[in-house]
Amino acid sequence: MREWMTREEALAKLNVRPQTLYAYVSRGQIERRGDPADPRRSLYRGDDILALSDRRARGRRQASVAASTLAWGEPVIPTAIATVSHGELIYRGEAATALAAHMGLEEVAALLWEQPEAIVFPEVAVAGDPFQALAALAGRARSLIGRPAAKLVNEGAMCVAAMASAFGAVGAGPIHQRLSAAWALDAEGEELVRQALVLLADHELNPSTFAVRVAASTGAGVPACILAGLATLSGPKHGGAGAALESLLTEAINTSADAAIERWLATGHGLPGFGHPLYPYGDPRGRALLAHIQPDEELAMLQDAVMDMLGLQPNIDFALLAIARRHALPPRSGLGLFAIARTVGWVAHALEQASTGAIIRPRAHYHGRSPSASSPGFPT
Repeated sequence: MREWMTREEALAKLNVRPQTLYAYVSRGQIERRGDPADPRRSLYRGDDILALSDRRARGRRQASVAASTLAWGEPVIPTAIATVSHGELIYRGEAATALAAHMGLEEVAALLWEQPEAIVFPEVAVAGDPFQALAALAGRARSLIGRPAAKLVNEGAMCVAAMASAFGAVGAGPIHQRLSAAWALDAEGEELVRQALVLLADHELNPSTFAVRVAASTGAGVPACILAGLATLSGPKHGGAGAALESLLTEAINTSADAAIERWLATGHGLPGFGHPLYPYGDPRGRALLAHIQPDEELAMLQDAVMDMLGLQPNIDFALLAIARRHALPPRSGLGLFAIARTVGWVAHALEQASTGAIIRPRAHYHGRSPSASSPGFPT
């Protein structure tokens, strides 16, 4: 799919009349700009047309639409926190890549939590893994319902600090500096960690964030909501992308990149570390980090092979592995950066969901056996 399409190409892709195309533009569903080569003509953004075409293909029946929204489909929950728009990750109206150039996680937390000043994460030392750390906090936390916003923000800050401590970042100061001290990083490594934390802070309504919002809709306390997100993140199809990419790289080193890619694709799974459904022209988060670091020879070999075979660009999971290998980060460091940073986003979504007072309770589309007329309680 090209980034910009002509009127004729857009009409052919959508299979609609010109007036329907113009209606999509007027509703803000498709972005239009003038053709630099001919100001009398218009161009239409390709990813908008692709997304609209996919939604139309899924059909308009209520059951079909409802089912499809839960798998890379249409928006299902209103939010003012973050979105992906035209190939960019946006935090409250600001491009995340632009914020990563100068902000730390503390400033991004203030932005996402709508606080006037940078958040000061407390000095916390926890025992055990992240689940144990958050479970201890959850056991003492009260419900979200009716609590002052300031109290909830403090609990959110405690959750972020506890998550960081569980991955070795103890002491005081900005989170990226705590991690730098724990991982013995040089100035370049510390700067890359700072940027990665900002870029990972939120990603709209991914599975773990959806789980957080479901928990928050029931009134669960802030730490319990974060536990829901962490449990979802632990699944190999969500937080396991980094580990999967390491396995792919190991296989590529031991055999060949082409053979490893072909075998991985034969399993029917996507290729970890490359491409992303929300970014048809490449993950801007990965691109921002890779602008400051060159992958090592083995990673570069895999990257070149994937580009030659599939045309897929590296995403943020690839960039995190490049950083980990360059700076000899400890095992699971990529997951640690993800979990620490995303806790900031999870807190933002928990606070926003709680403010609505609504419970998230979708209906199931039942396709099992029908009850017989003789079943007890069957209406007659």
